[in-house]
Amino acid sequence: MTARIIDGKTISADLRGKVTDAVHRLRRDRGIVPGLAVVLVGSNLVSKVYVRNKSKAVAEAGLRSFDQNLPEDTSESELIDLIARLNADANVNGILVQLPLPLQINAQNIIATIDPDKDVDGFHPLNAGRLASGLPGLVPCTPLGCVRLAKTVHASLAGLEAVVIGRSNIVGKPVAQLLLAENATVTIAHSKTRDLPALCSRADLLVAAMGRPEMVRGTWIKPGATVIDVGINRVSGAQGKPRIFGDVAFAEAKEVAGAITPVPGGVGPMTIACLLLNTLAAACLQNGLPAPSI
Repeated sequence: MTARIIDGKTISADLRGKVTDAVHRLRRDRGIVPGLAVVLVGSNLVSKVYVRNKSKAVAEAGLRSFDQNLPEDTSESELIDLIARLNADANVNGILVQLPLPLQINAQNIIATIDPDKDVDGFHPLNAGRLASGLPGLVPCTPLGCVRLAKTVHASLAGLEAVVIGRSNIVGKPVAQLLLAENATVTIAHSKTRDLPALCSRADLLVAAMGRPEMVRGTWIKPGATVIDVGINRVSGAQGKPRIFGDVAFAEAKEVAGAITPVPGGVGPMTIACLLLNTLAAACLQNGLPAPSI
C-alpha cells in the first residue's frame, strides 16, 4: 500500500480563496476590512521568513496589515505598551506576536496581555479555557489546520482512535481538545509514555508534534491510518546545507499509512490559511456579526 498524500498546499489554497471571497463580501456589504497586526521582535531568521510569508498571505486575502518590527533589545514593558495600543485600535482585529521572543521578555506575560478577542493565535489562557470547555473562541492555527486536513480524509472523525504525540500548549493540547470536540477517542503521548510504538500502532489517526526528526517509524503506523506530521526540523546536510524533516519517517510511513501529510507542504501552509480565517472570524465577532462558515 502507498498512502494518499494529503496536499496541504492545495487544500490551504482552497481555504485561502474562500477567506478572500468572504473578506471581499464583508468590505462590499458592511464596509469592514479585517486588519491583522503581526509583531516581530528581533532578527531571528526563521521568524522573519514566517512573518514575511504571513504578510504576503494577508495582502493577497485583502486584509489590512499592521506589521510591527521591533529591535532585539526591546523590553517587556515596551512590548506590553505596544500591545495595549493595538488592543485599543479598532482597525486591528487580530494580533499575533511571533514566537520565540528574546530572553528578556516573558512570552506568557505577553500572550496574557493580548485582548482574547484579538488573539488570532488562540494562545491566551481565556481562549485555551474556552477550547477546553467546548465554548466558542479563537483556536490555535496549527491544530485547527491539522483537524481540517484530517477531515479531508474522513467524512467524520467520530469514534476514531486518535493518538497525539506531544503535549505543548501550541499544538499537542489544543489539537487533542479539537479532536475530542469531533468525538474522537484521544490519547496524548509524550516523553514519559511507556511503549510509544505500541500505542501509536493502535491509532486510526496519528498526529506527530514532538519536534524530533523522523522519530516515528513506519513500523509504528497502523496499516491504513491517517498520519498528520506537524514537525519541521532543520537538519544540516551536505556542505552544511539544511534539510527539512518531519517528525515521521515519511518514506517508511507512506508504505503503511492510508493517508499522510508531507513535510514540507502539509501542515505548514494550513497554519497561515487558518490565521487568515481566524482574523476574518475575529473581525466579524467584533462587529456583532456571526463567524463565517467556511
